[in-house]
Amino acid sequence: MTDPTDAPKLDTTVPQTARIWNYLLGGKDNFEVDRAVGDQIVASLPHFATHARLSRQYLVRAVRFLAGEAGVTQFLDIGTGLPTADNTHEVAQDTNPYAKIVYVDNDPLVLAHARALLTSTPQGRTAYIDADLHDPERILAKAAETLDLDQPVALMLMGILGHVESDKEAKEIVDAILARFPSGSYFAMYDGSDTDPDVREATRIWNISANPKYHLRTPERIASLFDGLELVEPGVVSVTRWRPEAGAADAPEISQFCAVGRKS
Repeated sequence: MTDPTDAPKLDTTVPQTARIWNYLLGGKDNFEVDRAVGDQIVASLPHFATHARLSRQYLVRAVRFLAGEAGVTQFLDIGTGLPTADNTHEVAQDTNPYAKIVYVDNDPLVLAHARALLTSTPQGRTAYIDADLHDPERILAKAAETLDLDQPVALMLMGILGHVESDKEAKEIVDAILARFPSGSYFAMYDGSDTDPDVREATRIWNISANPKYHLRTPERIASLFDGLELVEPGVVSVTRWRPEAGAADAPEISQFCAVGRKS
């Protein structure tokens, strides 16, 4: 971990994405400015908090698939955000106690809560890196202190690539990381799409006040981030349509789209 004196300072006067999302998920690690933006969004889209929870449920299902059926024992979760329920390491190690997880974020409040993430089963390992998504070389160098990058790794980018406006840049980031991973590695993500007018309005409100800004993509543009990978069934779909649990098949389709891809 970097020297804490080099870490960005905590600013409680500017709304931050991780804290707004934490508020929408029912967490307590947020400030009044974050709650104000969250309330504005929910006023525009009353079901937005539900959408946040449904996206989290997709993360749980994806991690269970990766740690179980796919047999992955290593996870690199970038843009992890503030700890809530069902964090990646909890789900992965519940499935395979030997799983190793590296979290990456650059939000100072997330850094302050790193100890909450740095828990692990005795057989596995969990670590935290203070780094930026736009610096894949640093991420990979630090991740290699915990993960064996010559063995398959699951790259997790949940709700984070929407902060990268350029499709080209987003794809370059994904490719730069996956290039260091061997065959049998996976890439799992979800992000907001532009398929719902209410979500477009909520995103507009978000971008007026929050930092960093968020950019919606079409499902086709999200799919392009998986070019060169083998998509796991059912492909690029709404988070509620990705391998839903029994009894959840009637969940409404929402504009958060997701996919899991395998590197051949």
